[in-house]
Amino acid sequence: MKTTDSKKAAANKQSMQKSTEVKPKKDAATGLKELFEDSLKDIYWAEKALTKALPTMARNATSADLIEAINSHLTETEEHITRLEKVFELVGKKASAKKCDAMEGLIEEGKGILEETEKGVVRDAGIIAASQKIEHYEIATYGTLRQFAETLGLTEAANLLEQTLDEEKGADKKLTEVAVNAVNLEAAEAD
Repeated sequence: MKTTDSKKAAANKQSMQKSTEVKPKKDAATGLKELFEDSLKDIYWAEKALTKALPTMARNATSADLIEAINSHLTETEEHITRLEKVFELVGKKASAKKCDAMEGLIEEGKGILEETEKGVVRDAGIIAASQKIEHYEIATYGTLRQFAETLGLTEAANLLEQTLDEEKGADKKLTEVAVNAVNLEAAEAD
């Protein structure tokens, strides 16, 4: 009896593995450099999309500190795009964007928060939450890209990516400060 159950379990496991195996596209990356370049295209699209989304967030915020933090990060985001273009140049590729599904989803989530909250401190708290999700995605992406560049021996590219990574961490820290020092407390009192 045990042998039959074991055979069934093994067959089920093998069947499940086959059904979840993903077949790569024809142009799938086969090496780290290709994966690095593909990831650059993804974050390049994401940063460009943010230059359109951040002004909407700022226009819908009411906290002066939050508006300043968003506008400051917009300026940094424009620099991030310029830096990414330099990284593309360093790897001998033309800067090009590939739709970033993750960033598209995060931006849509931010828009949803605007629609689901009244203008004021509660919406500001929601804007901070959505913005920090975006920052954390960017921190993860730039950390990975920097490490890929280091592994590939692309020191100058790694340094540029590290600079952007530090700015993304700074933006996240600033958002936390705005939330903790004012917005979240005021939003809690609004209840």
